[in-house]
Amino acid sequence: MREFIVEADGGSRGNPGPAGYGAVVSDAATGETLAEEAEFLGVVTNNVAEYRGLLAGLRAAHALDPTATVHVRMDSKLVVEQMSGRWKIKHPDMKPLATQARSVFPPDQVTYEWIPRERNKHADRLANEAMDAGTKGETWSPASSRAALAEVRAAGGGESAAAAGSRAAGAAPAPEKGAPPSEQRPEAPDEQRLSGAGGVSTPDQQRTSAPGWSSAPDLGAPATFVLLRHGETPLTPQKRFSGSGGTDPSLSEAGREQARRAAEALARRGTIQAVVASPLTRTRETAGIVAERLGLDVTIEDGLRETDFGAWEGLTFGEVRERHPDDLTAWLADPEAHPTGGGESFAETATRIAAAQEKLVAAYAGRTVLLVSHVTPIKTFIRLALGAPPESLFRMELSAASLSAVAYYADGNASVRLFNDTSHLRP
Repeated sequence: MREFIVEADGGSRGNPGPAGYGAVVSDAATGETLAEEAEFLGVVTNNVAEYRGLLAGLRAAHALDPTATVHVRMDSKLVVEQMSGRWKIKHPDMKPLATQARSVFPPDQVTYEWIPRERNKHADRLANEAMDAGTKGETWSPASSRAALAEVRAAGGGESAAAAGSRAAGAAPAPEKGAPPSEQRPEAPDEQRLSGAGGVSTPDQQRTSAPGWSSAPDLGAPATFVLLRHGETPLTPQKRFSGSGGTDPSLSEAGREQARRAAEALARRGTIQAVVASPLTRTRETAGIVAERLGLDVTIEDGLRETDFGAWEGLTFGEVRERHPDDLTAWLADPEAHPTGGGESFAETATRIAAAQEKLVAAYAGRTVLLVSHVTPIKTFIRLALGAPPESLFRMELSAASLSAVAYYADGNASVRLFNDTSHLRP
């Protein structure tokens, strides 16, 4: 029996907005591309476009061999979870499309897998080509897509495949998805990527959607993380590196007062349903003060600990620059670089935070939980939610005892609600 791989994607430049899908059918044994499908859909939502891509891919596979087994791979957690039967389908626009998709092959011939966006580039490129062509009143064709891609490869690959498709359709090159937000097309509620089918995705493969779309009524209440940085320690005013590999200082009296003020502010809001803290002393103390005020217990999560700064622990930035200039320069330029003495890289911290995020979102689905953590982890939560590059960590100010918030929806989308709020600390 033959086995096909179907990769599908869809996108909407607005929600709803001009939309399109792309789908690829390949031979599971050889990897050979057997069929490509793409279509401009007019104005629909992102999720409808993804379902249309799935349906087109399944129909193309059925036309090749109706007896084959099919393994569908998509970067839409929503579609994968709904088609796998783990999530209910409530939206009226998606129900009939899901029904049609289930009817193409017998259920026992089709399996579904979520994959990171970076592994779904072929289908994503086709969707972008279809949208680019459609918005110019043209029709996407496999021939123009292949011609554009061949031209790029012959030139040394200096342009993205999505941009090549734009050129083939007669449009200006589409911006890369890593471009600044003002240069990107909007992404409707299609996952900030967490694993749901095989482990945690690499943090920088994760993405977010444009604001507002995450409140779609069929997604239910989000898991909301209220992120509280611990109060000051004796090292905080001196701006010394204080990670998970240092002396593990306690709160200063100023830090305890900051924690009490944060506790009062959170009590007035009345929304916190659980408290989770890093295992380090300063976060446990801060969490304990807040939890006592709220009448809650504190759960410890090791993944929320601060970065290990190696030999830099306890030093000021100036002291590190003087003693370890080359290591500091490398660390500021490369997220894979480690502090002197074998500390933790920013990339390693991001992987740890992404794993903690997935674990906590699953544990607190639909609830509001206070996470008491540190500078680097909280900035990393924000960075991953925004889909921002690693260097954005250096462009965020996060004060002691400040509050930030991120909401995580059932489709994997994240919405940053608050950042570095210190209004509760004012006299």
